Amino acid sequence: MRNVLIATKNAGKAEEFKTLFDRYGIKAISLLDLEEEVPDIEETGITFEENAALKSEGISERMNITVMADDSGLEIDALDGRPGIYSARYAGEPKDDKQNIAKVLKELENVSAEERTARFVCVLAVSIPGEPTQFKKGYCEGTIAFEEKGSNGFGYDPIFIPKGYSNTMAELDAEEKNTISHRRNAIIQLEDWIKNQ
Repeated sequence: MRNVLIATKNAGKAEEFKTLFDRYGIKAISLLDLEEEVPDIEETGITFEENAALKSEGISERMNITVMADDSGLEIDALDGRPGIYSARYAGEPKDDKQNIAKVLKELENVSAEERTARFVCVLAVSIPGEPTQFKKGYCEGTIAFEEKGSNGFGYDPIFIPKGYSNTMAELDAEEKNTISHRRNAIIQLEDWIKNQ
């Protein structure tokens, strides 16, 4: 594996993965670097793994190259794992972080602090032509706050308090967040796999 396409149009995410692969002499490009427009692949799976694989396998088959894709979201125990794979559009279309947070807080308004356990989940899928797709999974455990705090980050960061912290993810600076995030923990699993390629 000397080249890999990162199936994302998120510049920050693409840069993070490019830096990682660079350390191992693997050239990574993202969908933003391609001349041709790759149409969005509909995420019709019912798990993070299925949605990540739909993206990585679909593009890998089409372009005959190694592709890595991720799918992530928030699981809240008191809501039976919701919003889960529907995290980005929990409050409906178009996706809206503020509306999603408002819906979660409303659903948890009678839930005690002890029962507000939750976790961010990130699944990475790597599809190499002619080989089975590899999956790497990372978590960040925590609880859901009673109100929004902080302006860093995105998504549910303003209401997610990582385990061992008293501040929300949105109150942490980017450097600290990146050392504990679900994406970072999935990348650690991926690094172990890359070293053995």
